[in-house]
Amino acid sequence: MKKLISAVFVAALAMGAVQADAKDWKKVRIGVEGAYPPFSEVTPDGKLIGFDIDIANALCDQMKVECELVTQDWDGIIPSLQARKYDAIIASMSITPERKEKVDFTNKYYQTPAKFVRKQGSGIEITKESLKGKAVGVQRATIHDNFVTEVYGEAVEVKRYGTQDEAYLDMVAGRIDLLLADSIALEDGFLKTDSGKDYEFVGPDFTDPKYFGDGAGIALRKNEDELREMFNAAIDAIRANGTYKSIQDKYFDFNVYGS
Repeated sequence: MKKLISAVFVAALAMGAVQADAKDWKKVRIGVEGAYPPFSEVTPDGKLIGFDIDIANALCDQMKVECELVTQDWDGIIPSLQARKYDAIIASMSITPERKEKVDFTNKYYQTPAKFVRKQGSGIEITKESLKGKAVGVQRATIHDNFVTEVYGEAVEVKRYGTQDEAYLDMVAGRIDLLLADSIALEDGFLKTDSGKDYEFVGPDFTDPKYFGDGAGIALRKNEDELREMFNAAIDAIRANGTYKSIQDKYFDFNVYGS
Protein backbone atom coordinates (compact mmCIF):
# COMPACT_ATOMS: atom_id res chain seq x y z
CA MET A 1 0.00 0.00 0.00
CA LYS A 2 2.86 2.39 0.85
CA LYS A 3 4.42 1.68 -2.55
CA LEU A 4 1.08 2.40 -4.24
CA ILE A 5 0.64 5.65 -2.32
CA SER A 6 4.23 6.65 -3.14
CA ALA A 7 3.68 5.94 -6.83
CA VAL A 8 0.49 8.00 -6.88
CA PHE A 9 2.25 10.82 -5.04
CA VAL A 10 5.15 10.83 -7.50
CA ALA A 11 2.73 10.80 -10.44
CA ALA A 12 0.80 13.72 -8.93
CA LEU A 13 4.02 15.67 -8.48
CA ALA A 14 5.01 14.98 -12.09
CA MET A 15 1.61 16.09 -13.38
CA GLY A 16 1.81 19.22 -11.28
CA ALA A 17 5.24 20.00 -12.69
CA VAL A 18 3.95 19.59 -16.24
CA GLN A 19 1.03 21.89 -15.51
CA ALA A 20 3.32 24.43 -13.88
CA ASP A 21 5.60 24.40 -16.93
CA ALA A 22 2.71 24.74 -19.40
CA LYS A 23 2.47 28.23 -20.89
CA ASP A 24 -0.78 30.10 -20.53
CA TRP A 25 -0.72 32.01 -23.81
CA LYS A 26 -2.49 35.26 -23.02
CA LYS A 27 0.18 37.36 -24.72
CA VAL A 28 2.34 36.44 -27.71
CA ARG A 29 5.39 38.46 -28.68
CA ILE A 30 6.06 38.31 -32.42
CA GLY A 31 9.32 39.20 -34.12
CA VAL A 32 8.91 41.15 -37.38
CA GLU A 33 11.48 42.72 -39.69
CA GLY A 34 9.92 46.06 -40.63
CA ALA A 35 12.10 46.44 -43.73
CA TYR A 36 10.52 44.21 -46.37
CA PRO A 37 7.62 45.98 -48.14
CA PRO A 38 4.87 45.15 -48.89
CA PHE A 39 5.10 42.45 -46.23
CA SER A 40 6.56 44.54 -43.44
CA GLU A 41 7.73 48.14 -43.18
CA VAL A 42 7.83 51.09 -40.81
CA THR A 43 6.09 54.31 -41.81
CA PRO A 44 7.78 57.71 -41.26
CA ASP A 45 5.73 58.14 -38.09
CA GLY A 46 6.96 54.80 -36.74
CA LYS A 47 3.93 52.60 -37.47
CA LEU A 48 4.39 49.00 -38.57
CA ILE A 49 2.38 48.12 -41.69
CA GLY A 50 2.27 45.36 -44.31
CA PHE A 51 0.87 41.94 -45.11
CA ASP A 52 2.89 40.15 -42.42
CA ILE A 53 1.82 42.73 -39.85
CA ASP A 54 -1.87 42.41 -40.69
CA ILE A 55 -1.63 38.61 -40.68
CA ALA A 56 0.09 38.66 -37.28
CA ASN A 57 -2.62 40.86 -35.79
CA ALA A 58 -5.40 38.77 -37.36
CA LEU A 59 -3.92 35.55 -35.96
CA CYS A 60 -3.64 37.06 -32.48
CA ASP A 61 -7.26 38.21 -32.69
CA GLN A 62 -8.31 34.73 -33.75
CA MET A 63 -6.35 33.13 -30.89
CA LYS A 64 -7.74 35.75 -28.48
CA VAL A 65 -4.29 36.72 -27.23
CA GLU A 66 -2.60 40.07 -26.81
CA CYS A 67 -0.16 40.66 -29.66
CA GLU A 68 3.16 42.49 -29.15
CA LEU A 69 5.18 43.14 -32.32
CA VAL A 70 8.94 43.40 -31.87
CA THR A 71 11.08 44.73 -34.74
CA GLN A 72 14.34 42.90 -35.36
CA ASP A 73 16.99 43.05 -38.10
CA TRP A 74 16.91 39.96 -40.29
CA ASP A 75 20.45 38.83 -39.45
CA GLY A 76 19.54 38.32 -35.81
CA ILE A 77 15.94 37.25 -36.14
CA ILE A 78 16.37 33.54 -35.30
CA PRO A 79 19.01 34.07 -32.55
CA SER A 80 16.68 36.59 -30.91
CA LEU A 81 13.83 34.05 -30.98
CA GLN A 82 16.08 31.50 -29.33
CA ALA A 83 17.11 34.11 -26.76
CA ARG A 84 13.40 34.58 -25.93
CA LYS A 85 13.21 38.18 -27.09
CA TYR A 86 9.89 37.08 -28.63
CA ASP A 87 7.85 33.89 -28.98
CA ALA A 88 7.35 33.62 -32.75
CA ILE A 89 8.59 35.10 -36.03
CA ILE A 90 6.22 36.36 -38.72
CA ALA A 91 8.63 37.79 -41.27
CA SER A 92 8.13 36.03 -44.61
CA MET A 93 10.49 33.28 -43.46
CA SER A 94 10.58 30.35 -45.87
CA ILE A 95 10.25 26.87 -44.41
CA THR A 96 13.52 25.14 -45.30
CA PRO A 97 15.28 22.01 -44.01
CA GLU A 98 18.24 24.11 -42.85
CA ARG A 99 16.04 26.37 -40.73
CA LYS A 100 14.08 23.40 -39.39
CA GLU A 101 17.28 22.31 -37.67
CA LYS A 102 17.12 25.47 -35.54
CA VAL A 103 13.40 26.25 -35.17
CA ASP A 104 9.96 24.71 -35.61
CA PHE A 105 7.48 26.01 -38.16
CA THR A 106 3.74 26.26 -38.52
CA ASN A 107 2.07 25.39 -41.79
CA LYS A 108 2.66 27.97 -44.51
CA TYR A 109 0.66 31.19 -44.59
CA TYR A 110 1.73 32.22 -48.11
CA GLN A 111 3.94 31.11 -50.99
CA THR A 112 5.35 33.21 -53.84
CA PRO A 113 8.27 32.62 -56.25
CA ALA A 114 11.67 34.29 -56.38
CA LYS A 115 12.82 36.23 -59.45
CA PHE A 116 15.75 38.22 -60.80
CA VAL A 117 15.56 41.92 -61.71
CA ARG A 118 17.81 43.63 -64.26
CA LYS A 119 18.08 47.11 -65.70
CA GLN A 120 16.03 47.54 -68.88
CA GLY A 121 18.24 47.29 -71.94
CA SER A 122 21.07 45.54 -70.11
CA GLY A 123 20.61 42.37 -72.15
CA ILE A 124 21.47 40.16 -69.17
CA GLU A 125 19.88 36.71 -69.29
CA ILE A 126 19.73 34.10 -66.55
CA THR A 127 22.35 31.72 -67.87
CA LYS A 128 25.78 31.02 -66.44
CA GLU A 129 27.35 32.40 -69.61
CA SER A 130 25.41 35.68 -69.48
CA LEU A 131 25.88 36.02 -65.73
CA LYS A 132 29.64 35.53 -65.83
CA GLY A 133 31.36 38.37 -64.01
CA LYS A 134 28.09 40.06 -62.99
CA ALA A 135 27.32 41.26 -59.46
CA VAL A 136 24.08 39.96 -57.90
CA GLY A 137 22.55 41.62 -54.87
CA VAL A 138 20.72 39.55 -52.24
CA GLN A 139 19.64 40.02 -48.66
CA ARG A 140 22.14 38.31 -46.40
CA ALA A 141 21.33 34.90 -44.86
CA THR A 142 18.21 34.35 -46.97
CA ILE A 143 17.11 31.55 -49.28
CA HIS A 144 18.02 33.85 -52.17
CA ASP A 145 21.55 34.23 -50.83
CA ASN A 146 21.88 30.43 -50.53
CA PHE A 147 20.47 29.82 -54.01
CA VAL A 148 22.70 32.31 -55.85
CA THR A 149 25.77 31.20 -53.93
CA GLU A 150 25.26 27.51 -54.65
CA VAL A 151 23.91 27.65 -58.21
CA TYR A 152 25.69 30.68 -59.70
CA GLY A 153 28.46 31.40 -57.20
CA GLU A 154 31.26 30.38 -59.55
CA ALA A 155 30.04 32.76 -62.26
CA VAL A 156 28.91 35.83 -60.30
CA GLU A 157 29.98 38.10 -57.49
CA VAL A 158 27.40 37.77 -54.71
CA LYS A 159 26.87 41.05 -52.84
CA ARG A 160 25.02 40.68 -49.56
CA TYR A 161 22.95 43.32 -47.76
CA GLY A 162 21.41 43.67 -44.34
CA THR A 163 18.08 44.81 -45.79
CA GLN A 164 16.39 44.63 -49.15
CA ASP A 165 16.27 48.44 -49.30
CA GLU A 166 20.07 48.58 -49.18
CA ALA A 167 20.20 46.28 -52.20
CA TYR A 168 17.76 48.51 -54.09
CA LEU A 169 19.95 51.55 -53.44
CA ASP A 170 23.05 49.80 -54.80
CA MET A 171 21.12 48.61 -57.85
CA VAL A 172 20.11 52.18 -58.70
CA ALA A 173 23.67 53.37 -58.01
CA GLY A 174 25.00 50.83 -60.53
CA ARG A 175 27.02 48.86 -58.02
CA ILE A 176 25.24 45.59 -58.87
CA ASP A 177 23.86 44.18 -62.11
CA LEU A 178 20.99 42.06 -60.79
CA LEU A 179 18.77 41.57 -57.78
CA LEU A 180 17.29 38.30 -56.58
CA ALA A 181 14.46 38.29 -54.04
CA ASP A 182 10.84 37.36 -53.57
CA SER A 183 8.96 38.46 -56.69
CA ILE A 184 6.29 40.35 -54.74
CA ALA A 185 8.82 42.16 -52.57
CA LEU A 186 10.71 43.18 -55.72
CA GLU A 187 7.59 44.31 -57.54
CA ASP A 188 5.99 46.33 -54.75
CA GLY A 189 9.15 47.41 -52.97
CA PHE A 190 11.16 48.37 -56.06
CA LEU A 191 9.69 48.00 -59.56
CA LYS A 192 6.53 49.98 -58.76
CA THR A 193 8.49 52.84 -57.19
CA ASP A 194 10.08 55.81 -58.97
CA SER A 195 13.53 54.37 -58.28
CA GLY A 196 12.63 51.10 -60.01
CA LYS A 197 10.92 52.45 -63.14
CA ASP A 198 13.91 51.60 -65.38
CA TYR A 199 14.18 48.00 -64.16
CA GLU A 200 12.38 44.76 -65.01
CA PHE A 201 12.03 41.07 -64.16
CA VAL A 202 14.16 38.63 -66.13
CA GLY A 203 14.17 34.85 -66.25
CA PRO A 204 11.81 32.25 -64.80
CA ASP A 205 10.07 31.92 -61.46
CA PHE A 206 12.23 30.04 -58.96
CA THR A 207 10.35 27.70 -56.62
CA ASP A 208 12.56 24.62 -56.15
CA PRO A 209 11.83 23.44 -52.57
CA LYS A 210 15.49 22.45 -52.22
CA TYR A 211 16.35 26.15 -52.08
CA PHE A 212 13.09 28.00 -51.58
CA GLY A 213 11.33 25.74 -49.12
CA ASP A 214 7.63 25.03 -48.73
CA GLY A 215 6.26 28.54 -48.43
CA ALA A 216 6.55 31.13 -45.68
CA GLY A 217 5.70 29.90 -42.19
CA ILE A 218 5.73 31.16 -38.63
CA ALA A 219 8.92 30.17 -36.82
CA LEU A 220 8.89 29.15 -33.16
CA ARG A 221 11.35 27.74 -30.68
CA LYS A 222 11.69 23.97 -30.66
CA ASN A 223 9.02 22.06 -28.74
CA GLU A 224 6.55 24.94 -28.44
CA ASP A 225 3.92 22.50 -29.68
CA GLU A 226 0.92 24.19 -28.06
CA LEU A 227 1.71 27.57 -29.60
CA ARG A 228 2.41 26.02 -32.99
CA GLU A 229 -0.96 24.28 -33.02
CA MET A 230 -2.67 27.49 -31.89
CA PHE A 231 -1.16 29.29 -34.87
CA ASN A 232 -2.02 26.45 -37.28
CA ALA A 233 -5.65 26.47 -36.13
CA ALA A 234 -5.76 30.27 -36.45
CA ILE A 235 -4.31 30.17 -39.99
CA ASP A 236 -7.02 27.69 -41.00
CA ALA A 237 -9.71 29.79 -39.30
CA ILE A 238 -8.83 33.12 -40.93
CA ARG A 239 -8.66 31.42 -44.33
CA ALA A 240 -12.09 29.90 -43.75
CA ASN A 241 -13.85 33.00 -42.38
CA GLY A 242 -12.68 35.44 -45.07
CA THR A 243 -10.21 37.42 -42.95
CA TYR A 244 -7.22 36.11 -44.90
CA LYS A 245 -8.73 37.05 -48.26
CA SER A 246 -9.60 40.52 -46.99
CA ILE A 247 -5.97 41.07 -45.97
CA GLN A 248 -4.65 39.51 -49.18
CA ASP A 249 -6.83 41.71 -51.38
CA LYS A 250 -5.51 44.80 -49.60
CA TYR A 251 -2.03 44.08 -50.97
CA PHE A 252 -2.30 41.69 -53.93
CA ASP A 253 -4.54 40.97 -56.91
CA PHE A 254 -3.84 37.22 -56.92
CA ASN A 255 -3.91 34.23 -54.57
CA VAL A 256 -0.79 34.81 -52.46
CA TYR A 257 -1.41 31.62 -50.45
CA GLY A 258 -0.52 29.46 -53.47
CA SER A 259 -1.70 25.98 -54.28
